[in-house]
Amino acid sequence: MKNYKILIVVADYYKDIAKGLLNSANEKLSKKFLVKVTTVPGAFEIPIAIAKNIKKYDGFIALGCVIKGQTPHFDFISQAATNAIMNLGVEYKKPIGNGIITCLNMKQAIARKKKGAEAASAVISILSQ
Repeated sequence: MKNYKILIVVADYYKDIAKGLLNSANEKLSKKFLVKVTTVPGAFEIPIAIAKNIKKYDGFIALGCVIKGQTPHFDFISQAATNAIMNLGVEYKKPIGNGIITCLNMKQAIARKKKGAEAASAVISILSQ
C-alpha cells in the first residue's frame, strides 16, 4: 500500500468528545499514512474544510459530535453535514470516513468516542481496494 495522505477534520465544539474520537482514529491509522489534523468549530464546517483540501489528500476522516437539544437544529446540522460529506466523496471519488456522532445526550456521546476508529477503518478499506 502506498503512503496515502489523510486529512482528519475535527469539530471541537465538544472538546473532550473530539479528543476521544481523534485518539481512536489515530490508533487505527498506521505509520503507512501521512496524517494531518485540522480543527473546525462545529460539524457544519467539516465539509467546507474537506472541500477546500479535496485535491491535496487521498482520503479524509470527519470527526465531531452533534447532541440533540430542544430545537430542530440538531436535525438540520446532522443532515446537512452527512449529505455534504457523501456528495464530496462521490463527486471526487475519494473516501471520507464519517465519524460525526449524533447523540441524544452527553452520556451517549461519551460512550461513542471510539467511533473515530470506525471512520478510519472505512477510509483504509476503500484506499486498499
